Order: sequence, then structure tokens, then C-alpha cells
Amino acid sequence: MKYKSVVVTRLGDPEVLRVLDNELRLPSAREVRIRILAAAVCRPDVTARRGEAFYSGTPLGQKPPFVPGYAIIGVVDAIGNKVVEVRVGDRVGALTVLGGYSEYLYWRSDRLISVPVSVDPAEAVTLVLNYIVAYQVLHRSARVKSGDSALIIGASGGIGTALMQLGRLAGLKMYGIASRKKHAILRDNGVTPIDYRTQDFTEVIRHSEPEGVDAVFNGMMSLDYIRRSVSVLKPKGKLVGYGEPKDLREFMWILWILLKVNLLSNRGSFKLYGTSPYFLGYRRPFIEDWTILFRLLEEGKIKPVITKRYPILSAARANSLLECGQVAGNVVLLSPELL
Repeated sequence: MKYKSVVVTRLGDPEVLRVLDNELRLPSAREVRIRILAAAVCRPDVTARRGEAFYSGTPLGQKPPFVPGYAIIGVVDAIGNKVVEVRVGDRVGALTVLGGYSEYLYWRSDRLISVPVSVDPAEAVTLVLNYIVAYQVLHRSARVKSGDSALIIGASGGIGTALMQLGRLAGLKMYGIASRKKHAILRDNGVTPIDYRTQDFTEVIRHSEPEGVDAVFNGMMSLDYIRRSVSVLKPKGKLVGYGEPKDLREFMWILWILLKVNLLSNRGSFKLYGTSPYFLGYRRPFIEDWTILFRLLEEGKIKPVITKRYPILSAARANSLLECGQVAGNVVLLSPELL
């Protein structure tokens, strides 16, 4: 019996993604086979496909062929020997980095996330990466508190919209940078919009918050945005970067700015966030925070923004949409029965 996956056949544009057949096999020891219900389409998928991924938990120098897909939700279809964590039929999630654009996934049984059956898989899959990043930069990196002011750079994306919803729950006063046509979604979430094309966000913040903001969440990891972000912080404010620099040279400059801010400046602190601790075995904070997020989703306190839902095997179209810059929120891939 065969199943299909979407494979990066060579590095490049979405056209390099091809649908290929694989042989379905039984899981190995301590492994499960998951029938995928939903897969996220995320920025790290794009950088991996283009051969630009080197930071924030993405694969270093990943060579084709490989199956992209950073996060999935699915149903345990079969289990191997010595699997004790789950049973056949359980709803699970996985932070995979690779492998999500597929009808089936083979995955380690000790790296599964328990997912309530009551939630929509399309919404649930956004929690596995985008919402966990947003929650952890808010509550573990910046340690925000009610009444704090915050600036979100890249507010209309998958992580940005998660930051807005979670920041509203945390009682933050928020400003967000996005193109003008996406300002409505910012206002709907209680965020003061700033148009990056026609407004200098440093001037807007200095006018509205003369003492600076308590936190800046920066998903646009360019040197210019980082330098200007530091300039609008309160003396004890916190800048958290969670995006991907464009290359190694820029990454080294960012590290230099981080050292200067943290050691030589009185303009707050600068931290970089990545999911790599999860893969290095530091999983408890992630499990705790996913539990909180799934509860918030069940209770209707968060509502992921999904621009488009595609069939899993239409990943090339989904990637093209994500890269065009017109997406507000998330793009997800779904198994046929969910469309």
C-alpha cells in the first residue's frame, strides 16, 4: 500500500515541490504512524525549501529531497513495539521541523502532543508552532504583565495574529506594524495599527509612548528593524526577536547588537527566541504551554486566523500564497475529509 508526500526535489521556488509515492510500512519500535489531518504552512518551510534556513530550529543545510512541514495534527494509525504514550485512534500533534506535508508521518512516540478531539484540526495545528512561539515570547521571554505596552513587528502574520490575541488576554496595550490593507484585523484585536510603508514606527511610538514601550516582539529580523526597536524601549524594556535573519552575516551582526544592548546599553534587554530547546530535550515548558493553549482554544478564548485551507497535496499552491505577502494569519493544509 502506498501514500503520498510533497517533496522538495531541489532548492528553489514553490514549483520545486512534487507529489511522490511512498510505501506504507509498520512503525518501528517506539515509533507511531500518524494519519495527518492538518499541516501548517509556515515561514520556516519556505526558508528550508529555498535553502536559506539556518536559525531558530530550522535544518542547517538541508539537502533535497526532503518533505517540508514544521507542524502537524493527526490521528495515531499504528504503533510500534514499546510504545506506551499513546494508543491507536488518539488525536496528537507534533513539532516536526520536516515531514508534515504528507498523508502519513512516522514519528517518535515520546515527542507527541496530546490534542483534544473537540477542536478543529485546522485551528489546532496553528498552536503547534505559531501560537507556542507567541505564548512563550510573551510569557517566558518578556514576562509581560497586565497594563504593559508592546509593539508587534509583523503583526498580521501567523505569529503576529497569535501575539495580538494572546496579548489582549494578557491585558497589554498594543501597537502593530502591518500594511494598511491589513489594519482592520489589528483594530479588531485592540491593536493600534502602524503602516510600515507610510509611517516611521519610532516616531509613532515616541509620540504615543514618550517613555518607550515595555516590550517589542520582532518577527522581522533585519538590522534596521532591530536597531530602531531598541530605540523605542523603556530603560527596562525587553526586545524579543523570533524571526529568521536573511543570512549568516546578518545573524552575526544581530549577535553583536545583542551583546551591546545587554552589556553596554541602558536601553533594556534583547533576547532571541527559538524552538531548539524542545529538540534538545527541554520539553516540559512546551508541554505545559501547549496544554494552556489547547484549553484556551477549547474555551473559545483564542480564534486562529486562517486565510486559506488547501488539500495537503496542494502544498505548492499554499506556499505560493504564503510568499506573496497577502496573507493575514495562517495557511493550512488539510486531509480531504476536512475540506
